[in-house]
Order: sequence, then C-alpha cells, then structure tokens
Amino acid sequence: MTHETKRKIKMTPLSVSFSSAVAAPIPPSVGYSNPLKGLDRCLSMAELKQFHSQIIRLGVSSDNDIMGRAIKFCALSKSGDLDYAHQLFGKMPHPDAFIYNTLIRGYLQCRLAKECLLLYLRMLEDSVMPNNFTFPSLLRSCCIENWVEEGSQIHAHVVKFGFIDDGFSLNNLIYMYVSFGFLEEARRVFDNMPQRDAISWTTLISGYSQLGRVDDACEVFRLMPNRNSAAWNAMIAAYVQHRRFHDAFALFDEMRAANVELDKYVIASMLSACTGLGALGQGEWIHRYIEKNGIEIDANLATTIMDMYCKCGCLEKAFEVFNGLPSKGVSTWNCMIGGLAMHGRGEAAIELFKDMEREMVKPNGITFLSVLNACAHSGLVDTGRHYFKYMTEVHGIEPGMEHFGCMADLLGRAGLVKEAKKLIEEMPMEADAGVLGAIVGACKIHGNIELGEIMGKRLIELEPNKSGRYVLLANLYASAGRWEDVGKVRRLMNDRGVKKAPGFSVIEMEGTVSEFIAGGRAHPESREIYAKVDEVLERIRSIGYVPDTDGVLQDIDEEEKDNPLLYHSEKLAIAYGLLKTKPGQTIRISKNLRVCTDCHQASKLISKAFDREIIVRDRNRFHHFRNDLIGT
Repeated sequence: MTHETKRKIKMTPLSVSFSSAVAAPIPPSVGYSNPLKGLDRCLSMAELKQFHSQIIRLGVSSDNDIMGRAIKFCALSKSGDLDYAHQLFGKMPHPDAFIYNTLIRGYLQCRLAKECLLLYLRMLEDSVMPNNFTFPSLLRSCCIENWVEEGSQIHAHVVKFGFIDDGFSLNNLIYMYVSFGFLEEARRVFDNMPQRDAISWTTLISGYSQLGRVDDACEVFRLMPNRNSAAWNAMIAAYVQHRRFHDAFALFDEMRAANVELDKYVIASMLSACTGLGALGQGEWIHRYIEKNGIEIDANLATTIMDMYCKCGCLEKAFEVFNGLPSKGVSTWNCMIGGLAMHGRGEAAIELFKDMEREMVKPNGITFLSVLNACAHSGLVDTGRHYFKYMTEVHGIEPGMEHFGCMADLLGRAGLVKEAKKLIEEMPMEADAGVLGAIVGACKIHGNIELGEIMGKRLIELEPNKSGRYVLLANLYASAGRWEDVGKVRRLMNDRGVKKAPGFSVIEMEGTVSEFIAGGRAHPESREIYAKVDEVLERIRSIGYVPDTDGVLQDIDEEEKDNPLLYHSEKLAIAYGLLKTKPGQTIRISKNLRVCTDCHQASKLISKAFDREIIVRDRNRFHHFRNDLIGT
C-alpha cells in the first residue's frame, strides 16, 4: 500500500456515544444467559445496544466471538449502524481477522473505499493475518474509485499471503481487472486458475461483452465445460446488448434444446431481443412461458413485457399487462405512455398521463419526454408548449437536451422552423445532434434550405463519423435539386472513410425472423418474393402509385431512379408477408432506418389494394396503414 494512499484516506468522524449503550434493561425476549444466542435474536439497534450494556456488565465485552457477532449486526444488517460498529471495534484490545473482515465488508457495503483500505493497513500494522475473506472486499473497494495501482498491490498481497489458489479471491481479481477494462490481465488470472467455477466463466464473458468484444465472449462461452443458466444468460445478454439479435435467437434455441431452465434474467434478455427485431410471435411465446411456469412478474419484468408488445406493434396486449398489474410504478406508466406516443396515439398518451397524475404517481423527466414525443408525433403543438412549461412550473423538472429536441421536432414538423430555431438558441446548453437533426429534417420538409444547410453543416462537424448526418444534409440538397452539393457531401464522406449504414427490414413468420436488404436475393424464396413484388407494384400502379424519386441522392435519369426504389427492403418484407399470411392477417415489419417517402406511399396503397393492416416500425416511430387509419 502506498504512502499516498495512507495519507489521503481518512476515517469518517463518529457520531454515536457509548453512553447510549447503557440504557434500559434488555427485554426478556432477547435473554442473555447465552450471549451468542441472545445476539442472534436481536432485531434492532435498540435491542443490540441494550444487549451490549448487559455484555459490559457481564465482563465479556472484549470477547472476540461475542463482539464479532455484535459488530456483524451493526455493520452488515439492514437495521444496523456502521458508526456504532466502528465504536465497538475501537474498544476491542485484540480484534481478529473475522472482525476486521466484517467491518471492511460494512464499509464496502456503504461504498466507503478509503475506509476499507485504511482498515486493511491497520490490520497489517496489528500483525493480524488476512485470510481468504479479506481480499475479495478489498478488491471490490478498489473498483469503486477505479484505484488501479492499489488494486495491483492487493493482487500482490493475494500472492504474498498464499491465496493464489483461492477461487473466491481470484474471481474477484477477474472482476476488478474487468472493471478497470484490463481484459488481458483478467484473462491471465483466469487462465492460471487451478479450478474455475461458474462465476469465473461468467465474469470473463460479461467483461468481454462490456468492452464490445462479443466474439471473444462467445469463444470463452464455448470453452465452458458445464454451462449453467447464468452463463447462457451472460452470452445472450452480450448479443442483445450489441444488437446481434439473430445470434441471441440462435443461442436461445440452442439453450432450449439443451433443456436448460429459463430464469427471469434470460427471459428479460430475450424479450429485449424480440423488441429489437419486432419478433411478436417469439415474444408472445415467452410471455406464455412466464405465465405457464409461474415466474413472478415484478415491476421490471412487467415493464419489459409491455415494452416488447408496444415495440412489436401490439398495443392491446401491452394494455392487458398494464391493466393487470396490482400496482404501477413510474417506469410502468412511462412505458405505456411512451408506447402510445410512438404509435402516433398522442391524445390517448396525454389522457393516460392525466390518469397517472390522478393516481398520485409522481412523473419524472422520462415521463415528460414521452408526453412531448406524443405531442410531436401527433402534431399537438399547443399541448406540447403547455407541457413543456408545465413540467417545470408544476413539477419542478428542468428540461434536458432530449426535451428540447422533442420541442424542436414538434415545432419543426408543424412548420414553425423559426420558433424552433429561437428555442435552441435560448437553450442553456449547446444543441446536440438530436436537436440539430430535428431542425434539418424540418427544413427539408418545409423548404428552408438556407437554415437547414447551416444546421446540417454544424451537425456533421458535431458527429463526423456518423453516416446519417451526411445523408440528412445530402437529402436537404437533393430536395432543392442541388446535385453538385449532394456530390460534395458524398465526396466528404468518402474522404473521411464514413460508410452509409445499410438499411434492412425484418419480418417474423412462424417463429422465424427473415431479414431483407434492398435488392438482396439471399433469401431462399427470393424468386417468389420478387414475383410477388412485381404483382404488388402492378396492382398499386392501377390505383395511382407513382414512384417518388425526390429522396434519391444522385442526379440520374428517372428510369434509373425508379428501379432501386421498387425493391427497397420494406417492399420485399411486405411482399413476403403477403405470400406467407392468410387474407385479413396483419403484417408487421421493422426497419433499422427511417421509412422513405416512397415506401410510405406504397405501403398505404398496398394496404388498400390487398385489404390488409400493415404496421411498419422504423427507427423513430410506428406507421399504421389500414382503411380507417392510413399512414399515421
């Protein structure tokens, strides 16, 4: 341990006086004929203090077994008092390793890292030998403050005191190095372990995942000899966290084939995967599994189920779960309000918010973000202005960047571009990419090319490595026919090595998720799918479909522009849905980018021509197409 560590660590001042321990006589319910049993029956600090006074009278207040039990209650129990534990410790002439370890754990539990290390220094100064329970708490305390040097020294002490074969200490070493981002050191500890348990494997798998090395995580997972549910969940969670949803589904199928019991952690991860891909059928299967197997649906799991239904385009099922909850926390209300918002049900979202207030559930910043999103997606300008002020004036919540972004989007969509510009100029912080992007998009829609160009260039400089920022400015130029400027944006992208994110659409059919890219022919039924697209296009042309080429970012002939539009990924996915579903069935697809104007118009006409409800989820929101609700 460095001198600097000793110098900078100070014990917190203690506020509890021992005079409080000599109080009323101990209740008969506790008893003191056997001090250890009596201590085990203490239920509160008041009883503990009364019992301590009796221990003092009996003359056993220096007994390590008895006082160790008292310190454990004070330091680690929910009703304990850490300051009082330290005072008990301070009166002991020769505390042993158990007592030191107990107090170190107490400090760790309160995230007092400095106190943990200072107590360890005192332990060494008092020549008390640390044991295998000492080092895990010390290693965890170094993680709190990201103390790399001190953590390395504790590692040296693990070796010095002969615990290099102790799995408990080594697992915590792996955890510490993972928290520092030192995966090579973590792997070195792992590789040199004489025996590895499930914690060793899952800690390393999670560590690789946290730092984006998902394939390395998978390699470790495949090497694991006996995988428990925690290991399966760690790997599935890694795939979901990095949006590798197809890999998550494949591994989930493998897990089920291996007859591994599904716990609520795996289920929550897979629900998130269903959400990411819009896989409603799989999500419904998981929900039925939860109900069939009696898995407790707590507030977090309920919110995850609701979120899945909302983002898979099934608001009715989300409401069933919502209405079936005996009590609803703020996150549950937020989820349902946000679900209505993304489906363009702005007025319903506002009504649900009012219900939330009537139920006396206090809203937070996320609540108002959902409310403002609802207003933006439904064009409720006055309502949005009202709630933007209301959140501060009534609930004392200061708007953050995302709230300003929602307002800029709301005003911009309504053509109030100057008001949106004024809003962001008066923001108490510099506008981020979301705010600027909302303005640029509004300028394209309403033809304010001059302002859009200024904001678009600011946007690119703010996030020069994101292709969507260049595409937004290029679209603005294309809408004004400024093809030379479109070319400049493309050259700038090439010079900076920025690649445009590929667009894809997915559709789930009979438990299988199929992915399509524009013009792609990798699907085994691609011949039938393209034939269906041609049939669909012929039918919608007869009711007025004309390809909208305004958004194509290159100055080419109209005939050449027409072809790529006809085989956009969402058209292929819808055609596949028409092939595989019965007449009258709803078709649900998801797209990773925004739906283009042409595909929006085509989807509207396909819905009419084939008498189908089509629900398309893009990066920002849902688009519903049916005869009585077209293109919201």
